[in-house]
Order: sequence, then C-alpha cells, then structure tokens
Amino acid sequence: MKHFLYILICCAFISCKQAKEPAKTSEVEASKLIALFKASNSGYPNISVHRGGKGLVNYPENALETLKYVNDSIVAIYEIDVAQTKDGQLVLLHDSSIDRTTTGSGKVADLTYNELKEFNLKDDHGNETAFKIPLFSDVLTWSVKHNVILTVDIKKTVSQETVINAIRTAKAEDVSIIITYDVEQAITAYKLAPELLLSVSARNNDEFDRLLEGGIPKNSMLAFTGTRLSDASLFKRLHDNNIVCVLGTLGNLDKSAEAKGDSLYRQWKENGADIIATDRPFAAFKAIN
Repeated sequence: MKHFLYILICCAFISCKQAKEPAKTSEVEASKLIALFKASNSGYPNISVHRGGKGLVNYPENALETLKYVNDSIVAIYEIDVAQTKDGQLVLLHDSSIDRTTTGSGKVADLTYNELKEFNLKDDHGNETAFKIPLFSDVLTWSVKHNVILTVDIKKTVSQETVINAIRTAKAEDVSIIITYDVEQAITAYKLAPELLLSVSARNNDEFDRLLEGGIPKNSMLAFTGTRLSDASLFKRLHDNNIVCVLGTLGNLDKSAEAKGDSLYRQWKENGADIIATDRPFAAFKAIN
C-alpha cells in the first residue's frame, strides 16, 4: 500500500512540474521577406545585383566594399556566392579557385582563411585592389545592420545546412533568401529552413508544377524565370499565385539593352518581370525607377 501511495505522489509531482513548464513548439517565425515579396505588393527592390556587383572598375565581385558602393547609389537585392575554406570558414567566392578574382592561386577548399587573407581581390578588368575575400558572417552583419537583402548562392562544396546555420547565428533570416536550382534543392532547403524565402527555378510551367508537387508552399517561392524571355503566360500564372518573378538579364539580355537601349529593361518589367537580375545594376535601376 505504501509503495502504491509513493507512486501516486511521484506521478502527481511530475504532472505538476510539466504543467508549469511552457509548452514546446516546433513552429518558427517566418522571415519578413515571405510577406514582402508578393506579386500583389510593390515595396520590394526591383533590381538584383549579380555577384554583388560585376564588371565594375576597382570594385571586385563578391566583395563587401562593392556591396557598400552599389548600395550607396541604388536600392537593390544582392546575389552573393558562398564557398567554404579548408578550415571551415564561409567566404564569398564564385569560382572553386581564387585564380581569377585574387592575386593568389589555388582552390579555396585547399586554403585556410588566414592563407586567403594574404591575397587581394581583383576587379573583372584585372585591376588589383586593397580588398580581401570577405567572411560570410561579416557580410551578414552588415546586411542586418543596414537592412540589405541578400540572395545566397550556395556553392556545391558547401552544405545548405551550414549556410542556413550561419544565417540563423547572425539573426539574418529577415534579409536572406536561399537560392536553389532544382526541385530537390528546394525541397531540402525548405525542410531545413521553412521560415526562409527560397529563390526557385521556375523557367516554365513544368518546373513550376514539379515545385508544387514537391510540396514547396507558394508563399515560400521567389520565382527565377531564367536568363531568356519566358512566355507571358508563365508570368501571368505565377502572378495569379501571388509569386514574384525574377528575370535574369545577365548575359545576352544585358548586352541587348546596352546595344539597343536601356528602355528594354522597362519593357521586360512591363511584360511581367518584377525583378531584374543584372550585371548592369545602375543602368537597369535608372531605366525602371
């Protein structure tokens, strides 16, 4: 009998303790960007700067100083590339090697961050600058402080989880968009970080259908429609689902605008491209704003 009473008292104590503890929830607060980037809205930046600024004299791509320079003149989103060093540091770099963009050589995966700091960044015209390859964490800190939106291109040698953890550590969820290139990447990114806005590849109706079949919520999508002009029906379908469309003019379309006139940027926007992803951010911004 005494043993039975002891069990009852223990159960009552445990129940009381559990009642006092706050209920745990798996829900996370959604990034503010999910509410902002809607086709029905108009308050988001309409220029995306490729590689943080490409082709600029004395300002290298994927450099924090370049982001600051461009951001002083226009309101934009900045597409950046994240790679990982030999000692596990996340840095901004597009190529697998540092040969093209720095005064050094070798693969970033074979070099420590301290070794990278020995070299200077070069602009796309071959001019050496005093700038260094930046840490992703430093770029996130600056972006949070100045409320600058980044679209984060995760290089193949880096895991999505590592980059997402860095974003969370910096409390940069409200300024970070994860870039994905196929349905599988989109699915894994959504499972890892359902609170983040995802840039997904929706270049045609088939790709969009596969994203929907994969369970990616429409309100988590920022649709990259490719670097060629899509049919107007695709833009309409995405807009009907309240999804913002990004057109990549980097490459041939930028060259067309440079040759035929920057009014083409305005024409492409009127045809359904909500955001222009470009290597000519100043010209495109001036044309459509």
